[in-house]
Amino acid sequence: MKDLHTENAGFLTLNAGSSSLKVALFPADGDEPLLTGQADRIGPDGTLKLKDAAGDAVEPAPGDLTSHAGALAVIIATVKRVFPDLHMAAVGHRVVHGGLDHAEPVLVTEEVIAQLADLEPFAPLHQPHNIAGIRAAMAAFPGVPQVACFDTAFHRGQPFVNDTFAIPHRYYEAGVRRYGFHGLSYDYVTGELARIAPHLMAGRVVVAHLGNGASMCAIYRGKSVASSMGFSALDGLPMGTRCGQIDPGVLLYMLDREHLDTSQIRQILYNESGLLGLSGGLSNDMRTLEQADNAQSHRAIDYFVFRVQRELGALAAVMGGIDALVFCGGIGENSRVVRRRICERLGWMGIEIDHNRNAENATVLSSEFSRTTVMIVNTREDLVIARAARAAAGIFEEAEA
Repeated sequence: MKDLHTENAGFLTLNAGSSSLKVALFPADGDEPLLTGQADRIGPDGTLKLKDAAGDAVEPAPGDLTSHAGALAVIIATVKRVFPDLHMAAVGHRVVHGGLDHAEPVLVTEEVIAQLADLEPFAPLHQPHNIAGIRAAMAAFPGVPQVACFDTAFHRGQPFVNDTFAIPHRYYEAGVRRYGFHGLSYDYVTGELARIAPHLMAGRVVVAHLGNGASMCAIYRGKSVASSMGFSALDGLPMGTRCGQIDPGVLLYMLDREHLDTSQIRQILYNESGLLGLSGGLSNDMRTLEQADNAQSHRAIDYFVFRVQRELGALAAVMGGIDALVFCGGIGENSRVVRRRICERLGWMGIEIDHNRNAENATVLSSEFSRTTVMIVNTREDLVIARAARAAAGIFEEAEA
């Protein structure tokens, strides 16, 4: 048996989205990856960019980027070429939906895969690709532990009033509940706050994970007590192409008046809405919308900011106040405009940002007069997955001994 803590042991993390695949390769010990990268627009126009620990570009192996399996094969071939002596100790996977049964990372078995497949209708954009990534990694690394880490796990202890819908209780018993998502990101941010600002983590924090997928979470004394996302990854804030909160009557209208079937409605809600739909098809990318500076882009950004402000007020009310607002995710970490606009009407919550700090993307954005701390924490979902993979591989190694 190979020692997991030898210099040539590695841990691969995979984060499969609807048309992307993020990858990071970590050493046996340490939090800085040896290799990172992302396959984008998987399909006929697929691209793959990789870089090493120094930030230098790594030339991908030749291969097919038209499918997730093909992209993963290219990544694995590149890893084996660049690190020929590497022993893969475990592969960690982000899995969007863990359902009722999974509140912790688990070693993947055929039984686990079957359970995850049953959850595909709850996360149709992500779950099938998560499972495909697991299958591909199992084939590429026979016998290597595969570890599933769940975006829903962080929220599983939420109180009943935020876990349910006001529909017949039999649906709750059947698993129709508010699961919440982006849990790996919230897990990392919570851990970082406990390390750098424990006095805040002991209080009332709202974390805003703002990116192509977006949600917010109320964290009271380190625990999730409410989140903007619910049964599926559609709910809450508008996202790149997802609608966010919507009156169910709109769906009935689509069914009854437009005679759309469920697949057509799913296409609209998941792929044609959000920033893309609001901007009249201009873009789902906040960077493009900010640069466009026209009526369509203003419409999309205005609505996004409004919904974040509205959700922030609701989440603060759940906790009876707020001590800190933390931004993370691609928009939260990088868009000075969106952060400024979100905070500029929140003086009533004790929020006042320092515009110079905001312009610099500083860790602490709030002014010295602000009663509520405003921060940026660059989230590291890959590191949460890598740590879970290390822990699970150690358990696997002990069981095999």
